Amino acid sequence: MMLYLSGVYIVVTLALVPSSIHSAKTGDCEVCVNFLGRFYQSLKDNDVKFTSAEIEKAFIKACKDAKGKENRLCYYIGATSDAATKMINEVSKPMSYHVPVEKICEKLKKKDSQICELKYEKELDLSTVELKTLKVKELKKILEQWDETCKGCVEKTDFIRKIQELMPKYALNTAKSRTEF
Repeated sequence: MMLYLSGVYIVVTLALVPSSIHSAKTGDCEVCVNFLGRFYQSLKDNDVKFTSAEIEKAFIKACKDAKGKENRLCYYIGATSDAATKMINEVSKPMSYHVPVEKICEKLKKKDSQICELKYEKELDLSTVELKTLKVKELKKILEQWDETCKGCVEKTDFIRKIQELMPKYALNTAKSRTEF
């Protein structure tokens, strides 16, 4: 009986191990995999030559438009003007051989673990969120995502007013569904 229970324990353990390893991998390097995946697809869509030099040039150009966590990724890799290190070839060379972006990010993680620690921030659902309950930092983040600033804003109500003013421009459907106006 004891032998039977230990056998069941081993089978159950082995059945659980692969799924837990897989689920841990799916969340790894979220920003890296997503950004490099979109970048790789843009190279294919624009018929860019898959040479290391061309990829590097296109990557630096893509990083100029990157914001938030994606800009931080570009900084870590060395594709921004203020970066202290230059590891762009760790992206361009394997990408020229069509190495999957997941593998590229795994190699980058070995060079700098911060790369895979980057996670996207949760998006706020502006149609349901009560702006008054948000912190000023979160309100500023909404404006930042829209590439807007709130000059002269001091109070929380100033930021809320600015967001409500700009919402029809950046989130028309949300603005129509909100009843605060």
